[in-house]
Amino acid sequence: MTPYPTDDDSLARDTDIEFIRDSGPGGQHRNKVETGVRLRHRPSGVVVKEARRRSQARNREAAFTRLREHLEALNRPPPRRIPTTVPRSQKHKRLENKRQRGQIKQSRRAPAPDE
Repeated sequence: MTPYPTDDDSLARDTDIEFIRDSGPGGQHRNKVETGVRLRHRPSGVVVKEARRRSQARNREAAFTRLREHLEALNRPPPRRIPTTVPRSQKHKRLENKRQRGQIKQSRRAPAPDE
């Protein structure tokens, strides 16, 4: 996987910006003005929406900040898993529990018909 660039120029180039009206409290200002911002990063498919502030420019800055953080998280490789072995006592405990469950299920079965 190639890392996604997070500099300003490439983010602006690879992102679709959409201005939206946001719902919720705020009355006339919120219902009439499209101050919300939705960013869609085309290469990764990540969508970020920001509409907390009354200013479209501040919402755009906040959305780009959140998008950058999200892409940086995607660029980080996952931590390497350290394989472990199951201890003998745990294997024994699992088998014992499995035996008990099997006995309980067998006791619930309908008796076999006499032939």
